[in-house]
Amino acid sequence: MYKYRKPHERNKRKIGIASALIFIVISFVAGYFLGSFNETTVIYQNETRASSVITYIPYGAINISHPNASYASITIPAVDEEENGITTVLTVQVIPGNGRILANIDKLLFWTDTQNSIRTSSKVASDITGIDTSKYDIIYTIETNATSVEGPSAGAALAIATIAALTDKKLDPKIMISGAVNHDGTIGPVSQILPKAIAAKDIGGKILLVPLMQSEEITYKTNRYCEDIGSSQICTTEKVPQKIDIAEETGLEIVEVETIKEALEYFSIGE
Repeated sequence: MYKYRKPHERNKRKIGIASALIFIVISFVAGYFLGSFNETTVIYQNETRASSVITYIPYGAINISHPNASYASITIPAVDEEENGITTVLTVQVIPGNGRILANIDKLLFWTDTQNSIRTSSKVASDITGIDTSKYDIIYTIETNATSVEGPSAGAALAIATIAALTDKKLDPKIMISGAVNHDGTIGPVSQILPKAIAAKDIGGKILLVPLMQSEEITYKTNRYCEDIGSSQICTTEKVPQKIDIAEETGLEIVEVETIKEALEYFSIGE
C-alpha cells in the first residue's frame, strides 16, 4: 500500500538519493584519476624499457657496485631554497640489463620535470652515441640533498654524464654546465646562472657552460625614491634593472653552447 509522505519528507528523500548518487560519481571519478596518477608517478621496480618509465629507488637501497659497470661523474651547479648557489655531484652508472632507468637519489622530490629530464637525457645520449640503451640499466645517483637540483636545469649535465658512462669516458671535473636538454640535443634556457657560477668558482671550477644568450644576466636593484608634493612627501619603491656580465662578476669563464655535442668538446672526454 502506498504510504503518504508529506512534501518536505519527499523532498528530503529526493535530496538524499541525489546526494548519494553525486557521492558515488565523485568517488568513481576521483578513484579513476588517482589510479591514473599512481600508475604514472608512483613507480616500482619493473621490467620496462628505459624510454618509457623511471624507477625510483630510495637512496642506499641498492648496491651500485657491479663487475661490468661503467661510471661517470659530473658536478652540477644548483640553487638552494634561499637562492644561494651550491654544487652537487651526479654519478651515472651503466650496467648490462634490460633498459631500465633507476633513480637512486637522496631526498628527491620526484617531480615530473625531473623525470622528463632524465628520460630525455638518456634518449639524447643514446642518439649521440648510437648505443642501444635497451641492453643496459642506467642508474642515476646524487648523494646530497637533491631537492635543490631542478630537473630542467640539470638536463644537459644528465645527458653529458650519461654519454660519458655509456662510452666509459672521463669528464673534466673543472668543467660544469647548467642548461635544459631538448629531445634533439639542443640546450634550453635556465634561470639563476649567476649564483650557480659563484658556486662553481668557489669549488675551483674553470669553465661554466650556459645556454645561448645567458652569459649575461639581468638583476634588479631596489631603490627608494621620495619627492615632496605640497606639504607631503610621497615615497615609492622602484626596481632598477642592471645587466651583469657573469664572467666579469665571478672571474669564471662563461661559455655559451647551443647543443650537447658542442658542450662535449669542452669536457675533454678521453680515456
